[in-house]
Amino acid sequence: MLRLLRACWLALAHTVGAVLRGIGKGARGLDPALRKDGLALFLLGLSLVIAAGTWSRLDGPVGDLVTWLITGAFGRLDLVFPVVLGVVAVRLMRHPDRPDANGRVVIGLSALGVGVLGLVHLWCDAPERDAGSRRLREAGGLVGWGVAKPLLFTVGSALALVLLLLVTFFGLLVITATPVNAVPRRMRQLGARIGVVRAPVAEGEWEDERTGGHPVAEDGAEAVPAPRRRSVRRRSETPPFEHLPVDEDDLWDEAEEEAGSPTPPPSPRRPRRRSRARTAAPSSDAVEVAQAAAAALDGAVLHGVQPSPVVAGLRETVRGAGGAEGGERDAGREATPTPPPARPQAPSGHESEAAPEVPPRTEPLPPRAEQFQLSGDVGYALPPLRLLERGGPGKARSQANDDVVRALTVVFSEFKVDARVTGFTRGPTVTRYVVELGPAVKVERITALAKNIAYAVASPDVRILSPIPGRSAVGIEIPNTDREMVKLGDVLCSQEAGQDEHPLLVALGKDVEGGYVVANLARMPHVLVAGATGAGKSSCINGLITSVLVRATPDQVRMVLVDPKRVELTAYEGIPHLITPIITNPKRAAEALQWVVREMDLRYDDLAAFGFRHIDDFNRAVRTGGITLPPGSERELAPYPYLLVIVDELADLMMVAPRDVEDSIVRITQLARAAGIHLVLATQRPSVDVVTGLIKANVPSRLAFATSSLADSRVILDQPGAEKLIGKGDALFLPMGANKPVRMQGAYVTEPELGAVVEHCKAQLTPTYREDVTVGGGRKKEIDEDIGDDLDLLCQAAELVVSTQFGSTSMLQRKLRVGFAKAGRLMDLMESRGVVGPSEGSKARDVLIKPDELDSVLATLRGDGPP
Repeated sequence: MLRLLRACWLALAHTVGAVLRGIGKGARGLDPALRKDGLALFLLGLSLVIAAGTWSRLDGPVGDLVTWLITGAFGRLDLVFPVVLGVVAVRLMRHPDRPDANGRVVIGLSALGVGVLGLVHLWCDAPERDAGSRRLREAGGLVGWGVAKPLLFTVGSALALVLLLLVTFFGLLVITATPVNAVPRRMRQLGARIGVVRAPVAEGEWEDERTGGHPVAEDGAEAVPAPRRRSVRRRSETPPFEHLPVDEDDLWDEAEEEAGSPTPPPSPRRPRRRSRARTAAPSSDAVEVAQAAAAALDGAVLHGVQPSPVVAGLRETVRGAGGAEGGERDAGREATPTPPPARPQAPSGHESEAAPEVPPRTEPLPPRAEQFQLSGDVGYALPPLRLLERGGPGKARSQANDDVVRALTVVFSEFKVDARVTGFTRGPTVTRYVVELGPAVKVERITALAKNIAYAVASPDVRILSPIPGRSAVGIEIPNTDREMVKLGDVLCSQEAGQDEHPLLVALGKDVEGGYVVANLARMPHVLVAGATGAGKSSCINGLITSVLVRATPDQVRMVLVDPKRVELTAYEGIPHLITPIITNPKRAAEALQWVVREMDLRYDDLAAFGFRHIDDFNRAVRTGGITLPPGSERELAPYPYLLVIVDELADLMMVAPRDVEDSIVRITQLARAAGIHLVLATQRPSVDVVTGLIKANVPSRLAFATSSLADSRVILDQPGAEKLIGKGDALFLPMGANKPVRMQGAYVTEPELGAVVEHCKAQLTPTYREDVTVGGGRKKEIDEDIGDDLDLLCQAAELVVSTQFGSTSMLQRKLRVGFAKAGRLMDLMESRGVVGPSEGSKARDVLIKPDELDSVLATLRGDGPP
């Protein structure tokens, strides 16, 4: 009964929480482990009961209890208490993924309440307890008396008043997350916003009525209020951004403000007087500090936070100051150049250092360069990263980890093994516990305790690494009971993804040590993704495609998507990166792979003709004009885009046309790396008849999700391990050149996120398909598999039988000079296609086709269709 009531209560709480989170900018796509809807609903209901008891003087035992507890404790502020409790409950429902910010708000409200109740108690002549409960209720209640009485007794009424005002002011600062040095600026901003303050907001700026209270520069142009800044110590004291105080709630607010405006305006900077020697060129120290700041801000988005407009502008300024050090992008990702603003020059002979320097006008810079000029003077904007949801910060430790450490210590002591747990690294799905052995202790003694460890921690999915790569220690990987979800937006916003601007860089997930895992498909250069049904393979494919859509333009990457299951990749239909419509017919897929082979040969012809070894070198030469065509050639060279071929289910293709598919895949994987063509092969049936030896030998990178048997793990990784994964995105990633796979939790992208990215891409451009990839649009030869290599003999036999109107096996033996078995097979093939009738013993078969229908029969046999 209690379990049923608890389930009903949680269902109601989750429903209310989902509704509240759906309003405005609440936390969407939240990990179920982070939700606190049950507690929040209890607080919300409690606030309603207290409000009914204090606002309307509720009669009965509930009203008396509320009056005795709430009014007696808070006095005159009993009317405000249910409002505060309701606000805390709603915040817990809307933002449970911000535990630090929620704790800060609770602490601030507590300090504010204590200070105000103490002030109310002093304002009401500080009644004593012997004055009666009614006098206390008309003042600050028992809380106000308990706060003010010690202060009055120790420091007196005057100093007590000052201390209570400081506590109240401290509570306000904690609630609003305002540093003390930022109080004057925020007060001026508040006054300017409500129209009370008309004083200058910054040097050289005045408010004007025609701008609605916004600051106005001296030239009359409206200036945008400067965003919040934080003080940074001098470089000689501490490295830049190393000890910068960052408040999580402020960062979330800044991210939400930036999500509302795609291109934040630049902040007006205060003009300063400097000598000409300092303003001529930025010093090397200043450039180093700015570069370090810009690099550090790449890590500010680790937990789903975009950099502030100030630092985004700083980073672009550093890139501009660096000049040629930045280089050009790997695949030609160049933003539209903006001419530098012209600076006013003073007349010659009248230059003076005392004259104020006029700051140059700068255009607002986007958070990242995402406007590209495609061929044909077409602008293309990459999808903004705010379309992808962000998850909360991952946990570094929990009570479950401490329990596992104690269990491991008990196991080692019971079996008298000189080993101890020296630490652990917590990932989103699995925690790796580091075990160091004592002297003269064999590693086999730890591996032999695998089943005992699994029994002690109550988890069958225990994986032992002996040793941890790069360390003299044994690793024990145990699944977390409080599992976390990895968002694709977090991985794409991470510092690892921001440091590499290659268009084929894709987000994979988060490893056991809590680091983000990204991979460059151009360096893999081909990858096999395999695992059992429901292990996370489809989510991985969606993450790969979404990463390419977010980072690459159609001129940089073109894709061929093969979806034999017809439902996995339909969401990407119509994106401009496609070179052909999504292929669902396995026979059409085999033809598309053959077209990829032909495209690879054409690219290699150009590389050999112009003397290049890689397609990147050829494209760079084409863009810079470094290729000279032979005299009389009318060809116009254009850069080759990367070609990404994704096969969602390889098993279906290997069942329909195994020979053609295997030949095409092997040829592509052997040669296509230098031509910029890369394969992603996915299958949920990793058996030797699907992933053959030739395919495995030429696909060096592997991504294995949970498998059902050890044999399947050996097929994918050539080693065990995948059979011990726990599913739902848990994977082993073995890139090319690595000795041991990396365990990680795959990144997850929801369907609304995927739909938003796809709609943004489709709104920019319409796809341009090539008609020669598959011949599905025109007439196509389809030779049945049962005919095989006997097509010519079958056509001769059909022509002979129809022209003579005599169907005999012995006649075919004599006329075509074939054996009895081959002649009988030809007769059976003609019978299955309605050319001759069934066998009637030793009699000749009836011929069902007239001589004037012979041409259509032959065309059908050849796969050309009716003439």
